[in-house]
Amino acid sequence: MAKETVSRYWEDLEIGEEYTTPSRTVTEADIVSFAGLSGDYNELHTSEEFCKNTAFGTRIAHGLLGLAIASGLFTRTEFCLQTSKNLVAFLGLDWKFKGPIKIVYTLTVKFRVVDKKETKNPGRGVYTLKREVYNQRGEMVQEGETQLMIKRRT
Repeated sequence: MAKETVSRYWEDLEIGEEYTTPSRTVTEADIVSFAGLSGDYNELHTSEEFCKNTAFGTRIAHGLLGLAIASGLFTRTEFCLQTSKNLVAFLGLDWKFKGPIKIVYTLTVKFRVVDKKETKNPGRGVYTLKREVYNQRGEMVQEGETQLMIKRRT
């Protein structure tokens, strides 16, 4: 029998809740596909020869690819499943790129609820998540905060 997912509202979220996503390994295909999708063919992402003479020594993933992967990993969590039916909008983000993401890095995201605010509309509230992206060695490669609008119980 399938487990029924609990649907959570703004009132159900508590500041300090913490979660960890599943992991995902970055592949060469990810970088090539993202270059094609975005049109960003910068040699840092596409030329191994060019990168031999950089501080990285090899190709690195696009910073925005790391952000996209972090977003995708978030959707695979129980927290996201519980809130997705009540999500109204993604409002924005404040994001920092802390270190390179190389091919074969395995990424995991840790996130927590850090803020909740009521809105003028009594049927909605906003919450803020602090997200931290780590590689397989426990090094933080990206971090930031995202704001999401969610339904309230009214």
